[in-house]
Amino acid sequence: MNGAQALVRTLLASELDVCFTNPGTSEMHFVAALDTVPGMRCVLGLFEGVVTGAADGYARMAGKPAATLLHLGPGLGNGLANVHNARKGRTPMVNIVGEHASYHLQYETPLRSDIAAIAGACSDWVHTSTAADSVSADAARAVARAREGGRIATLILPADTAWNEAPSGPAAPLAPTALPRVAAENIEAAARLLSGPRRAALMLTGPVLIEPWVSLAAAIAERTGCRLLAQQSNARMSRGLGHPDITRVPYVVAQAREALADIDVLVLLGANPPASFFAYPDQPNMMVRKDCEILTLAGRDHDLVACLRDLAQALDLNEQARPRLAARERLAPAHGALTADAVMQTVTALLPENAVLCDESVSSGRHLFRFTAHAAAHDYLQITGGAIGCGAPLATGAAIGAPGRPVISLQADGSMMYTLQALWTQAREQLRVTTIILANRAYRILQGELRSVGVEQPGERAQQMLSLDSPTIDWISLARGMGVPGRAVDTAEDLAAALGEAAASQGPFLIEARLP
Repeated sequence: MNGAQALVRTLLASELDVCFTNPGTSEMHFVAALDTVPGMRCVLGLFEGVVTGAADGYARMAGKPAATLLHLGPGLGNGLANVHNARKGRTPMVNIVGEHASYHLQYETPLRSDIAAIAGACSDWVHTSTAADSVSADAARAVARAREGGRIATLILPADTAWNEAPSGPAAPLAPTALPRVAAENIEAAARLLSGPRRAALMLTGPVLIEPWVSLAAAIAERTGCRLLAQQSNARMSRGLGHPDITRVPYVVAQAREALADIDVLVLLGANPPASFFAYPDQPNMMVRKDCEILTLAGRDHDLVACLRDLAQALDLNEQARPRLAARERLAPAHGALTADAVMQTVTALLPENAVLCDESVSSGRHLFRFTAHAAAHDYLQITGGAIGCGAPLATGAAIGAPGRPVISLQADGSMMYTLQALWTQAREQLRVTTIILANRAYRILQGELRSVGVEQPGERAQQMLSLDSPTIDWISLARGMGVPGRAVDTAEDLAAALGEAAASQGPFLIEARLP
């Protein structure tokens, strides 16, 4: 058994059985090991950003990490944007990055780079194996580290550690270190604040936004009278009919300030203090009032589920407690012109039960939550780190992580061009992903950002940098070239018909929603 074979066997023993790959020469022994060690599902991505983004989407839905297989420093660098998104969303991921053979590193060859430095930018754990017989133990440590509350573990493997003999064989799985619990006195303090006379809010992120915990959080809000919020960016939320309708902090500064203006006390359970995405001239950085008291009950490295359960207990609530939900009804599809809101309403009306909704709609989807509170029960996945180009890969991985569930991907046209290759992987794997391109033919969000920084009348060259209409992107031709059928629509009725066509398909489908 060589190091690569021991690696694959160790990953499988650790219940990591999906690997998203874009290999090169240094990883060929891992590729060869797939024929001698059965059980690993390997999914090829034609760009490393697809590989890392798909691993993110997979883990969000499967509840366990996938591996990525990347080629040297440049390969890891190509995938780094979606590793960043995964890290911000606390998604577990194990990156396996090939390196030149240890004795070859003395030469300044074209692909030689400082892989550890590149990995360190977005990894919680980085390690380089030094011998074939240590690869399996290193891999077991990487998986355990990734499982510790959702971390990024990067294992760098010199090529000779993969092809040399590994007499010790695979390693046994390691249990991840348990996350610390919040001190009882802090739980009691939060319970008093949430139940007190001042206007309080409980802001969440992470696993407590998924059932059954999100309903327990809503029961806590009902018991105390506090508001329940989610931070602006979250990895996964249980949404739709039968689930609590939780408001996210808006992206736009003025809207966020207005939404949070009445809060006197803000208790954070895993969430970050609500700061604006960017700094703007003469605008506040924080979205709450200066005199708002902020209590960080639990940080990202705490056991958030245990914290929520302890908080419920402090309020004399059983952890099976569920809130009374306000009456909500399904919406009808929109009619007439195809505006962004008409797309959101129609998708909401026709969203299948138990779907996964992946959202990289950016500016076009600003009102999405207002509509999808009335959708069938679903899981909502969104961009978590602000690095665009995650939507299509996220949907690809989610379809593999939640087999049998339909995946709907709302996708801005500008960011879709970053990782268009994900369509090819969807076609190759025959994944049930419906991609809806919100084609406004512009970096519309950046047009708004230009105004936000004080540029009210941009010149012609500035406007050209934010326009995507010269030439106009032909999405249907691009999809067909990747093996995905598609249809362009100009009205809400055409969109509804296209969604029906997509639902009847056994594989991926793309809809170009041509917005004004």
